[in-house]
Amino acid sequence: MKNDATEETVETDDSKFSRLRFYNFGMGILHLVQGILMFILSSDFSLPISTLYLKFNVEATSLTQNLQTIGNIRLGPLVAAFLFISSFAHFFVSTIGFSIYKDDLKKGLNRARWYEYAFSASVMIVVISMLVGVYDLSSLILIFFLNASMILFGMVQELYTAPGKDTDWRPFIWGSIMGLIPWVVIALYLFGTESTAGTSVPGFVYGIFASIFVFFNVFAINMILQYKKVGPWKNYLFGEKVYIFLSLFAKSALAWQVFAGTLRPM
Repeated sequence: MKNDATEETVETDDSKFSRLRFYNFGMGILHLVQGILMFILSSDFSLPISTLYLKFNVEATSLTQNLQTIGNIRLGPLVAAFLFISSFAHFFVSTIGFSIYKDDLKKGLNRARWYEYAFSASVMIVVISMLVGVYDLSSLILIFFLNASMILFGMVQELYTAPGKDTDWRPFIWGSIMGLIPWVVIALYLFGTESTAGTSVPGFVYGIFASIFVFFNVFAINMILQYKKVGPWKNYLFGEKVYIFLSLFAKSALAWQVFAGTLRPM
């Protein structure tokens, strides 16, 4: 079903779009400044990337698992990366991509948002996964693309379903399932570490898990309110502003929690 959201759900006053344009530009600056600070101020703290493939054991004449560390990734540039991705997206929609952005908003959608989230939020979830001990390359690839698929289901929801009482919620439901799986894996590592290995996970990691999990779910709530047309969410542009604010807040919260816990220069 093609999205047939009418202009009744989107404010068409040009002044509203102009303010939204400056709002995006300002958010681009805030993301950019934080990304630069993160890149410059962060320590060399790094985490390993490993593989666990099978290897033929000559002595046992059987295949056995062969754990190998193939490299280390500095966390600072990785954190800066999702801030830079968001900054680029905000600058794009407020400058050369503004006409596309405006046309999309009038139809009740924002493709630029979903493409940006597919990359930036997936890098975020990879950072969180590594902090709890997910170092396996294959697992990190799966986590990245499961999260990206969740985001892209959100775009499908906007592209092909219209708000209202007859809204088709299947893309939202499928995306929610895809997005939940990485958090289940993270929880297994986070809470399994202490119970099985007798070690203590740093407190800030629990803080990251709780706060960013809440933020990820608030994005979903914002979409539900848009599609249910609750209060000010009847106007699509209000929900768009909430998305923009949540994006800045979630990325800033993760970036500076990671910085305080692992990236501060000693």
